[in-house]
Amino acid sequence: MTDPQQPWLHHLAIAVDGPLTTLSADDGTIAEGAHGVYLDDVRILDRLVIDIDGGVSQVATASQGNVSEFFGSARGLGDRGADPSVEVHRRRELTAPTLTETVTVRSRAALPVTATLRFELAADGADIAAVKHGEPAGLPVPMTIEGGTVRWTTGRLANIASWSVSPSHLARDDRGTVVAQFPIDLAPGTETQVALQITGERTRPSKLDADAGAARLALECTVSADDPRVPLAVQAALSDVAHLALTDPLAPEDCFLGAGTPWYLTLFGRDSIWAARMLLPLGTDLALGTLRTLARRQGTRVDLATAEQPGKIPHEVRRDAGPAGSLPTVYYGTVDATALWVCLLDDALAWGLRADDARELLPALRAALRWLTAYAAPDGDGLIKYIDDSGTGLVNQGWKDSGDSIRFRDGTIAEAPIALLEAQAYAVLADRAGARILRSLGTDADAELIDAAESQADALTAAVRERFWVSDVDRSWPAIAIDGQGEPVTGVASNMGHALGTGSYTADEARRVADVLMDPTMLSPSGIRTFASDNGGFNPIGYHTGSVWIHDTGICALGLAAEGLHDEVAAVTRSMLEATAYFGYRSPELHGDGGVLGRPVPYPASCRPQAWSAAATIAMLTAALGLRCDARSKVLTLRPGVGPFGALTLSGVRVAGQPVTIRVERDGSASVDGLPDGWRIERA
Repeated sequence: MTDPQQPWLHHLAIAVDGPLTTLSADDGTIAEGAHGVYLDDVRILDRLVIDIDGGVSQVATASQGNVSEFFGSARGLGDRGADPSVEVHRRRELTAPTLTETVTVRSRAALPVTATLRFELAADGADIAAVKHGEPAGLPVPMTIEGGTVRWTTGRLANIASWSVSPSHLARDDRGTVVAQFPIDLAPGTETQVALQITGERTRPSKLDADAGAARLALECTVSADDPRVPLAVQAALSDVAHLALTDPLAPEDCFLGAGTPWYLTLFGRDSIWAARMLLPLGTDLALGTLRTLARRQGTRVDLATAEQPGKIPHEVRRDAGPAGSLPTVYYGTVDATALWVCLLDDALAWGLRADDARELLPALRAALRWLTAYAAPDGDGLIKYIDDSGTGLVNQGWKDSGDSIRFRDGTIAEAPIALLEAQAYAVLADRAGARILRSLGTDADAELIDAAESQADALTAAVRERFWVSDVDRSWPAIAIDGQGEPVTGVASNMGHALGTGSYTADEARRVADVLMDPTMLSPSGIRTFASDNGGFNPIGYHTGSVWIHDTGICALGLAAEGLHDEVAAVTRSMLEATAYFGYRSPELHGDGGVLGRPVPYPASCRPQAWSAAATIAMLTAALGLRCDARSKVLTLRPGVGPFGALTLSGVRVAGQPVTIRVERDGSASVDGLPDGWRIERA
């Protein structure tokens, strides 16, 4: 008997709206593996099979945001001949907590068509963690049939199924499956519809009863470009982002992005922060909601089991305790989310966040800076580092958090404690940003904390220069980390790109980093690899050991733009567009670079959509335009060079809350319409 394995998702049709998500085969069938209708991380349906006499042959499938559509034909019905004459169209739309599945049967046959439309439904109430671990489906949960409705009770949830017309037959079979039947009588050229509605309801509270936030999230942006793929990518990304939005149950006016469906459809510190940072050109509301949501859950005590410490921003918040061996429901095992929280606050102010909103967050900012200066660097060497003191948490606590991700050049896995390069760089940026904010908005009592933060930033900048740089016969590069023995972890990896634009490199060092990132061992046609292909231990489909993550590539692109490296930005953003176009403009969590196939290949268990992957489409444009905003000095910086996508017009960028339109010509010249009074444009 084989051990359970995580189910694959790359071939599934996926739709999402806040806490509600569906995974099905490409014909819409929900019947096996990870298939299901999930609400609040619980599978409220594990079977949804819709059939019509003679079966349905699938022709086309499309999913975006909260909608999946399936177009097929009932080849056993209607006219005889090669061309199908009875169409079956299924539209699945999610408006949490309700799923509506509308089935349209249309006849183009010459004679009347008579058939039976049949629905099969069942629920097992499985937790998403159990599904991810590959555990088999459970037994059917309690259910009742009353009139034309069905009700299941699944632990802390209940769900009700009803139809737009009364079924001619509605009963439970001996397997525990509900069967509903509808007679179909179609004259030539006519159609009929039957709509199924599944509505979930919470019967007990969880740790995070977050509702859908799409209606509250106003991210509007339109783009036209010589490259027709650009507007398609932006449209798809914004749809997915909107439907990954969740509201904070402690303050429903605040929105954040769930990290990704199905495995991570909840609050993740690092993921939610990076997605909000990338989306700042479209407004500051999401950033403010994310900052507030995380600040409400900021650590207040020392707890080894959960990795909580005063001032620390959480890694993730789950709704329920998972199976044995799972992480705690609220877990703080992240070395970088606290610094990134500070960076998000500073970036939001730069894009026009109101000073009064920032002042409300000053207690959380002070706590975050105290964590950075008092807890994050526990040893005498002053480096920001992590080790799993509990023995049951994450071995690695940066964004590359798999157990084998931190490797030497020969592929040897580094031992903890680990001081990641990007953790130092984020802290440099956060310390200086936090000090700047406190000088502007704080009080005289903040002087000591400001001094501590700035001193740490200076020390970490020096440490990056003195301890992280390594070399071979023909080049030098920053190591991934310093390991538990004090040695640089020499693998060539994308981590170095995260330190661009943070003040951790000189101009010459940034140039050398760019050269390494542009090398074919790092830059693939579909993005920057997490781990260079000439490292020992490289795996093009390894989770963090050679795969491509579009958000990772986007962070590198933003850093290259901040350093003024326009040619490199063009190359990287072109690779990002190639990847997202290949995957139907819905970039997955990660993918392989293709190898012998010469094209991107899916990572089978990857989330789709993933918040920071979708948000990276906006980062792609931001980097390509060289776009930066400084509300303090009322300067909008625009340095597009010769744009990688040809002429481009971008409307909906919000400068201090006011929408502007940016136009870039093929020669790289640019203009801005609608800039607020008193603002100026700075160009290269």
